[in-house]
Amino acid sequence: MEMALRAQSPLCSRGRPVLVVRPAAATTGLAQSTIGRSRFTGGRLVRCMVSSSDYPKKNPRRTSTPKPKGTASRGYASRPTAESSMKKIEQSSTVEGDLGKSNGTLHGEATQQASTAEESSEIDLPGNVASRAEKDEPGTKEEASQNHSSASSSMPMDDESIDRKLDEYRGKISALVSSKPEPSTSASCFVFPEVVKADSMINLYLNRSMSALASEPDVLIKGAFNGWRWKSFTENLHKSELRGDWWCCKLYIPKQAYRLDFVFFNGGTVYENNNHNDFFLEIESDIDEHSFEDFLVEEKQKELERLAAEEAERKRQAEEERRREEERAAMEADRAQAKSEVEMKKEKLHQMLSSASRYADYLWYIEPNTYKGGDRVRLYYNRSSRPLMHNNEIWMHGGYNNWIDGLSISERLVKSHEKDGDWWYAEVTLPERALVLDWVFADGPPGNARNYDNNGRQDFHAIVPNNIPEDMFWVEEEHRIFRRLQQERREREHADRLKAERSAKMKAEMKEKTMRAFLISQKHIVYTEPLEVRAGTTVDVFYNPSNTVLNGKPEVWFRGSFNRWTHPSGPLPPQKMVKAENGSHLRATVRVPLDAYMMDFVFSESEDGGIYDNRNGMDYHIPVSDSVAKEPPMHIVHIAVEMAPIAKVGGLGDVVTSLSRAVQDLGHNVEVILPKYDCLNLSNVMDLHYQQSFTWGGTEIKVWFGKVEDLPVYFLEPQNGMFWVGCVYGKNDESRFGFFCHSALEFLLQKGSSPDIIHCHDWSSAPVAWLYKEQYALNGLGNGRVVFTIHNLEFGAHHIGKAMAHCDKATTVSDTYSKEVAGHGAIAPHYFKFHGIRNGIDPDIWDPYTDNFIPVHYTSENVVEGKSAAKKALQQMLGLQQTDTPIVGIISRLTVQKGIHLIKHAIYRTLERNGQVVLLGSAPDPRIQGDFTNLASRLHGEYHGRVKLCLTYDEPLSHLIYAGADFILVPSIFEPCGLTQLIAMRYGSIPIVRKTGGLYDTVFDVDDDKYRAQAQGLEPNGFSFEGADSSSVDYALDRAISTFYDARDWFNSLCKRVMEQDWSWNRPALDYMELYHSARKN
Repeated sequence: MEMALRAQSPLCSRGRPVLVVRPAAATTGLAQSTIGRSRFTGGRLVRCMVSSSDYPKKNPRRTSTPKPKGTASRGYASRPTAESSMKKIEQSSTVEGDLGKSNGTLHGEATQQASTAEESSEIDLPGNVASRAEKDEPGTKEEASQNHSSASSSMPMDDESIDRKLDEYRGKISALVSSKPEPSTSASCFVFPEVVKADSMINLYLNRSMSALASEPDVLIKGAFNGWRWKSFTENLHKSELRGDWWCCKLYIPKQAYRLDFVFFNGGTVYENNNHNDFFLEIESDIDEHSFEDFLVEEKQKELERLAAEEAERKRQAEEERRREEERAAMEADRAQAKSEVEMKKEKLHQMLSSASRYADYLWYIEPNTYKGGDRVRLYYNRSSRPLMHNNEIWMHGGYNNWIDGLSISERLVKSHEKDGDWWYAEVTLPERALVLDWVFADGPPGNARNYDNNGRQDFHAIVPNNIPEDMFWVEEEHRIFRRLQQERREREHADRLKAERSAKMKAEMKEKTMRAFLISQKHIVYTEPLEVRAGTTVDVFYNPSNTVLNGKPEVWFRGSFNRWTHPSGPLPPQKMVKAENGSHLRATVRVPLDAYMMDFVFSESEDGGIYDNRNGMDYHIPVSDSVAKEPPMHIVHIAVEMAPIAKVGGLGDVVTSLSRAVQDLGHNVEVILPKYDCLNLSNVMDLHYQQSFTWGGTEIKVWFGKVEDLPVYFLEPQNGMFWVGCVYGKNDESRFGFFCHSALEFLLQKGSSPDIIHCHDWSSAPVAWLYKEQYALNGLGNGRVVFTIHNLEFGAHHIGKAMAHCDKATTVSDTYSKEVAGHGAIAPHYFKFHGIRNGIDPDIWDPYTDNFIPVHYTSENVVEGKSAAKKALQQMLGLQQTDTPIVGIISRLTVQKGIHLIKHAIYRTLERNGQVVLLGSAPDPRIQGDFTNLASRLHGEYHGRVKLCLTYDEPLSHLIYAGADFILVPSIFEPCGLTQLIAMRYGSIPIVRKTGGLYDTVFDVDDDKYRAQAQGLEPNGFSFEGADSSSVDYALDRAISTFYDARDWFNSLCKRVMEQDWSWNRPALDYMELYHSARKN
């Protein structure tokens, strides 16, 4: 058979020659036949394995004659080296998962030959070769084309016809092969059909004698599709029926394939890999390289959905098993409790039986004198000389078996005219299960009686002859108690489950609302339409340069990418933005890939760059929903000396725990390293256990591990005793905490951990910053970045300044406070990396819907009822008048920083306005504590029932004050962040604050801050003042109290509004993640 060989461009225009195989029809006289795939759909599929062995990279053994320099390899286009293709096949197996584990084989046999480039040879498959320059007649191409078209358009043949045609081909090919005595040197492999189409079967032939495998007994093919990226496979070749050393195999070409890549090998280390270029064939397909990318993403999405469904099912089964275990444990507990209750009741009943009788002379008796449970009897009572002798209405209040079911019998007595004396009686039905009848006499029915005859507080007891055996009674009683306990528990669990579901729903809605606010928070600069960016869609990005460094520039260019600038497609080409219809905004249109989970962009003044608006080095980022890819989790380690609730002294401990939980909820891996103090509250540490030891500084350091609030925590315990001092602070702190910081980094190094972010806090763990950069970043922990947070600038300025110099990013606990301290000597030189991110509150701890310290649980929907109940409970607890007057609550440490002179004035001003005041707090300074003790004495005397000063720490009372007060006053002179005003709003109490630090960032005056609140996507939520004198606090306090008196409906709506604002860690966690990513980028 003569093969006409042509070099053509690949479908994806890669610029290399590709193999096009067709018969030389003019020479052989054979018309090309198109084999319908339906003939082979019933064939057995051969399962393929992805090879993990590498191809030989150097000096492969070859038996073929070396080709001249520049000559194309054996009729197949060049490919990258085997090394690169092997990497791709390994990547393919990783990307596609289970998608490419099988390949099919064709069950018919036919052959066609392969082409080289720009040259035609008369080839005898195992025989002679008569090479010549191509001299096809002018009509050759047209004739072949016609033959191809004719075959393609022919009607499908039945199985017998196909078999006959294949037999005909075999015979003709064998005849051609046998007529040529010399082996070919111009082609070593070919495929049939010559036009390889997607979703079809092919035969692939190799002339072993013309390859590096000439002397090998086994021949295998290793391949994949679409540039070694998909469905990798390994198949055996077998000796074909063709004369000569031709080996073949059958392959199925998938529907999504546009290219077949392959090499041959012996099953070991000997390869025929086309001189390190591999072999490849172009495939006629509806898919090209670009549409294949979309297909891969879609397949990945299906795979992720499958994995997610499997994981959800595993979790469901695990949860079901957990519930079964809990149910078994609860049932055992119920049985134990029932048994315990029965034993106690039995003991009490036996004690009582010793004093029970059948009658009491001249006092009471029962007729008839023989009776049993279930009988109707008369109970007689002699009123004379008894506590009820002057009452004309007498009732019997009864029960049985030592009041086992409480008061269960109530009957009115009537005067007996048949008995002598002052006898009264009542008709009573004895309970079936009664062993003893219990009763008292009263002057009225239950609930209306005032006077009783209870037999000298011993009650009356009559023995009831056994209706059932006592042992049987107690067995039945135990079962009855067990059933009651089960019912009560299930009702309680059901109520808890409903509450938990509603609480989770409210949190999810709040989180979604916060995310939306996050997306529009910079709408005055940049936003998208639609606002929520979804993978696989097109979005418009709108940008207002007038509010940025690009103000006035004649051009603005959009420069973007995806997935934190790591998307495989790389950065998008710079796009010149065009004028939008809405005023000063410019617009760019972006197609979002299916595997994008984050959209990243900056703006520049020209296509080449120039001046950039990159959000002060943070870049602009917008989350993408519905992505088939997930953001890789970041590994964050907090090194701190406080952590709530196990080692809490101040707000630092709250931040470490709450921030860590919020970031963990975003899907990242968060750990905490803490000293193992001997004063830890270990009751809040789950599964605490010793893990390992290491030595540093000549000291053995034991490492303990446990979970705190579901966070992984490592506790370091130096055996030199430096943390066995009974307190967190106050004992040689600088030396102790310096040792701890060094040992924490040493622990990470020896553990082999490589966190992305190391987050240290305040002066106490500030040494982490410079120790890491000076020692550990160069010795095994180089992957990390250091973030340093200042909670309190009053202490350790030297340490803070040194940490500022060495950290990658620094924060403090509110934006305004960061500006207020910008000129501080420790901060000013490094202000460029200093950011303000406000703190949040833990919505699980501070939640009026689940708070066990308040009388009625409530949400924003029933805030008025809930706060009214809490106010009454607070007034009752503290001895305040039960009046509908405004209560001003103050929950604070009593220090100069907290504005104690303004607190004193506000107390008197509130009382002047006919309000009530509740203060909870204490002073670390004994002089201030004594001053407030004297003030409390005067106020409690002069304004009794209207004011209460509780000069102590009382956690339950603080919850009740937040819920029961109408206003919470926070008049701080300076306040880095402040949590009091945030908790107040969570409970629907209106904050009254001084405009400083975090108070200014979170409270927006209802009269003065409407536009400032709107810029933050909020509504006004409180009252505020600026000065530090009495008239300033009066300005806010008077307006607040007047609102309570004069506009109650509006005030109630304000309470509802502040409850619906999100002051949790939802938004700060997003801001911290932006900061973490920025630190890593730098």
